[in-house]
Amino acid sequence: MMHAPFQSPTAIQILLVEDSEPDILLTQEAFAEAGITNELYVARDGVEALERLRTPGAIPRPDVILLDINMPRMNGLEFLREIKRDPQLMTIPVIMLTTSEAEEDILRSYEAFAASYVVKPVDFDRFYSAIQALGRYMVTIVRVPGPGEPPGRRSA
Repeated sequence: MMHAPFQSPTAIQILLVEDSEPDILLTQEAFAEAGITNELYVARDGVEALERLRTPGAIPRPDVILLDINMPRMNGLEFLREIKRDPQLMTIPVIMLTTSEAEEDILRSYEAFAASYVVKPVDFDRFYSAIQALGRYMVTIVRVPGPGEPPGRRSA
């Protein structure tokens, strides 16, 4: 059953950094099923995400990044540390979205300034429900900076 759209009054741009094609498709499908009509861009690892973020016009500046930890080339923690050192990207809130329940990963994510840490349920139905809830949270509750605010002064 399709829900009424949950697009925020000022549409937010979401970047999903995920290497698992099934998880990408499930996330896109769960967002669509929940009626979340905000833009969802995808990068398949940290290197691709950085290239897209740093190439003018490649993608709009995301308001939120959903980030997996275990990826090739550059994992999520390396990517998180890199963008939090970049004055142009450091204010983008990052939500870790991963299967890792390791205390070390959780601690390192928050030490690197992740906004939240969400463990992806392994069960299909629970994963689907978790993604829908996360999407609704991002578009109905989270406040993102307006387009006129300079990147160095944006609040998360």
